[in-house]
Amino acid sequence: MAQNWNPASWKEREARHLPQYDDAAELAEAEATLAAYPPLVFAGEARALKHDLADVANGHAFLLQGGDCAESFAEFHPNNIRDTFRVLLQMAVVMTFASKRPVVKVGRMAGQFAKPRSSPTETIGDVTLPSYLGDNINGIEFDAASRRNDPQRMVRAYSQAAATLNLLRAFAGGGYANLRQVHQWTLDFMGRTPWTEKFSEMADRIGEALDFMEACGVDPGTVPQLQGTSFYTSHEALLLPYEQAMTRQDSLTGDWYATSAHMLWIGDRTRFPGSAHIEFARGIGNPLGMKCGPSLEPDALLALLDELNPSREAGRITLISRFGHDKVEEGLPKLVRAVKREGHPVVWSCDPMHGNVIKSDSGFKTRPFDRILREVKGFFAVHRAEGTHPGGIHIEMTGQDVTECVGGAVAITDDALGDRYHTHCDPRLNAEQSLELAFLLAEMLNSEMGEQQRPADAA
Repeated sequence: MAQNWNPASWKEREARHLPQYDDAAELAEAEATLAAYPPLVFAGEARALKHDLADVANGHAFLLQGGDCAESFAEFHPNNIRDTFRVLLQMAVVMTFASKRPVVKVGRMAGQFAKPRSSPTETIGDVTLPSYLGDNINGIEFDAASRRNDPQRMVRAYSQAAATLNLLRAFAGGGYANLRQVHQWTLDFMGRTPWTEKFSEMADRIGEALDFMEACGVDPGTVPQLQGTSFYTSHEALLLPYEQAMTRQDSLTGDWYATSAHMLWIGDRTRFPGSAHIEFARGIGNPLGMKCGPSLEPDALLALLDELNPSREAGRITLISRFGHDKVEEGLPKLVRAVKREGHPVVWSCDPMHGNVIKSDSGFKTRPFDRILREVKGFFAVHRAEGTHPGGIHIEMTGQDVTECVGGAVAITDDALGDRYHTHCDPRLNAEQSLELAFLLAEMLNSEMGEQQRPADAA
């Protein structure tokens, strides 16, 4: 258990990117309501994810983390949850089939509401209002009533997260994730791109393998690993009043866990020395992620790792690099070398989204798909050169048929961005682009396995 820590000790540190609430009594009431609600996840589940991530850190598995940039109240619908879940299943089965490694599946779901903003206010014309900070804080509509920071939105966000988790658990364990259903995971609107054709061919091969098992007397219907899957949830631990209210002491171990999600991460803007967010995170037993961008120096990273994981527990820390396609091969190696030298057992994951945002000629914020791929390739190249394991991918994506990122096999153009641009915050990969990325990742993982096996073969 962390020394000199309690769920409220973060209040003694500097807190950035937290909303200011104008009614302290209203905030206290919302916090008390949440503190009395049941946990969304359980300590044992968080420990199971940490165990799985330890396999990733050791090079025996791969982490797939994906979902919405920012969940919203308006887009809350079972079909949207289902479609994002099944695209993640598609991506995972593609990577597992190619690399022969387990894929640990973590959704940016059931709690990914709050977003840091570069400015606390937004001005349109001669009107200035507080910035939109996520649906669990205020509304996206540009009027004074919507932009008021309302503590009751945290309670509504909890209810939506609970319903989302309930459906995800049903999908993961109730037969939807059964490998016999692999052909059914392709979304209706996905066209006959080379990647959907390739997925269909792979699904045929999986079906043939299951038929072979059955012919040999092994009933796939009795193998639990083929009937369902483990699926975890995560979000940025940004809104600390919510996280504190959802923190519970485990009755089995006495350790504290954030029960809002299995995994929480700390963003690039809130991981500074003396940060309230770092103080909160160091005391919870959940696996933690931390974004690592161009501003992070090796000594600062090592100090944060010592604070967050002093016992050097494998699976505890996932470092999520976010440099940009043109900076990753220059900026990432010094961090990788420092962590390797000091012997910290981390998962290295690549966020190829946040460093590749541009403003299109049509005025929309977008992410070119070719830049996303270049950052992923650069990430793998760095780890190949440093002799370390490229352990995961962290993407903003959706199962909806959106047009938010330009490029890919579906060839979304600048002019087409306005057709179905639905995000509440940053542009997301759609289902077809996500599947294309999965096949390219599978090729890189396959190549990495070949590199690892060559010395043994030569011997």
